[in-house]
Amino acid sequence: MNTIDLASLLFTFDGRINRAKYWIAFAIYCGVMLIAVGLIFALPGMIGIIMIGIIYIAAIVSGIAVGIKRLHDCDKSGWWLLLFYVAPGILSTAATNMDAPMIVNLASLAVSIWGIVQLGFLRGTIGANRFGPDPIPGAATA
Repeated sequence: MNTIDLASLLFTFDGRINRAKYWIAFAIYCGVMLIAVGLIFALPGMIGIIMIGIIYIAAIVSGIAVGIKRLHDCDKSGWWLLLFYVAPGILSTAATNMDAPMIVNLASLAVSIWGIVQLGFLRGTIGANRFGPDPIPGAATA
């Protein structure tokens, strides 16, 4: 069985990860966010706010690291994350100040869907690429 080093998966920015590890990281984020919501109610005042802030900052840094490695698996630069993470928010904000926001909101939705498909569903490069070896053992020979 293939073991997963969680610290490496969640907090390093180099190398490649496959779709399965991407979804494992996503499941971890969901669990951590549930814990964070519980902390809102369990911890008093400023202590809870500080703890939640630390959790959210760690989740953001980790999400960027996981996204970069997933893009590396598809032989793309990590800079594509700017498009997938930032552009939908910018487009949605711009749409609120327009007379006909529907097309801009649809563009925002399209970029979001593209990011989900690219990161979560497309197979990475088979074999080694400029970011490292194939994360699926034996895939290059299959």
